[in-house]
Amino acid sequence: MELPSNNLDLGPRQIEQEKDEGPLLHCDFCDIEVVHKLAQMFMPALGCACVDNTTGDPFNTPGFVAVDLRKEMIEFVTQKSELFVAESIISEEVPDGEALEHPFDIICFFVDEFVNSKRNLLSQFSGWLLSDKREDKIDDFVQEMEKNGFWPLDRRETLAKDLLKNVDFKSSFHCGMSFKSAEDLANHVDACNFRSVVCQNDGCNDRFSAGQLKEHDSTCDFKIVPCEQKCTANILRRDMDRHCITVCPLKLVDCPFSAIGCRSTIGQSMIRKHCSDDVESHLLLILKGIHQQASDKDLQRRVEQIVQTSSKSKLAEAKDVRSFKSIVKDLEVKLGSLQVNAKEKTCAEVSKNEDSEDNRTG
Repeated sequence: MELPSNNLDLGPRQIEQEKDEGPLLHCDFCDIEVVHKLAQMFMPALGCACVDNTTGDPFNTPGFVAVDLRKEMIEFVTQKSELFVAESIISEEVPDGEALEHPFDIICFFVDEFVNSKRNLLSQFSGWLLSDKREDKIDDFVQEMEKNGFWPLDRRETLAKDLLKNVDFKSSFHCGMSFKSAEDLANHVDACNFRSVVCQNDGCNDRFSAGQLKEHDSTCDFKIVPCEQKCTANILRRDMDRHCITVCPLKLVDCPFSAIGCRSTIGQSMIRKHCSDDVESHLLLILKGIHQQASDKDLQRRVEQIVQTSSKSKLAEAKDVRSFKSIVKDLEVKLGSLQVNAKEKTCAEVSKNEDSEDNRTG
């Protein structure tokens, strides 16, 4: 596929506005994200127009008509953009009955109009528009044009800027300021909200308009921010989730004794303190499992005996249920068999039997 040379002026004609005192100097800055997005859209649109226009034509190829259709597309969307404001004022009617406010949407609508107008009869009625083969052919042709530098990005961005200025009559996406002297313009350029800046966070190469710096900084993956869980670490925003669920000392975890009934959820770094502060409650849970027939009063007395026999620090050193239970059993051997109050035991057994009877009858 042979593509024609690129020696062609592709930019729309710019009309210089002059007043009696001389020409005004205009700030050329635009929202570069919108400009870049438009520039990226032009190439696939042209590829689509070229492919659909030559489908089934044995004498033409997409590459053969590319220069002419590129020129037509530029003239078409430029004319549409220049008339957009006037037509909007004269008539309240809008494309498809919906108001298009964002410049990108407006220009896309114009480009789609052009592309649709270039479909030949075979493209329109053969089912070609819905075929996978069509999409593949368009992608291949677009890649061929990019590889050969047929329509360089910088020239597409120049076109995008001119179109953006034409339809953005509220100056929301470009600077609409004009100056009488080059000095005034130079002073403005350094402070213009639409001047191009690069993110200063290490690892981020995003480029955007200066007015969007705060918004970008609030979401930039490469910005170093404090831990969301309030630990002392500062990490990359993109690593925050992984930090919070893995190494963060304040990551919430279940108590090591959750298997025997402790329902506490604590920060990872506070586990040792929790185990130390709650030794007696953990001890009571362990004893309930060992002495299932004992009453709560009997078990509480046993807790007091064990605590008096051994320091809390030794019990607090246990890292899990198994090691804790082993320590408790050794201490119980020293203390001897658990003395159960007969009356309390009887009450406990009666209560247990009643529960069992209820379960059977239920």
